[in-house]
Amino acid sequence: MSQEKTFKKTLDGIVVSDKNEKTIVVKVTRRFKDAVYSKFVSTSKKYHVHDEASKAKIGDAVTIIESRPYSKLKKWELFKVN
Repeated sequence: MSQEKTFKKTLDGIVVSDKNEKTIVVKVTRRFKDAVYSKFVSTSKKYHVHDEASKAKIGDAVTIIESRPYSKLKKWELFKVN
């Protein structure tokens, strides 16, 4: 996958699992200010990501982009390992 300009959504996260074949699980954390209490809150979400070459390992910081559905859960693919 070339690193050209893309108009797809991108997310940055940390790899938490690489046990499946050609699939990694990436935890993406986002921070936002709560509307009522004006406190900063962190929430995280896990994404199943297609990794064709199995480049990413547990603990790697990665960038993922949206893609075609590979399966029921996999709708993202690995863009680069940071």
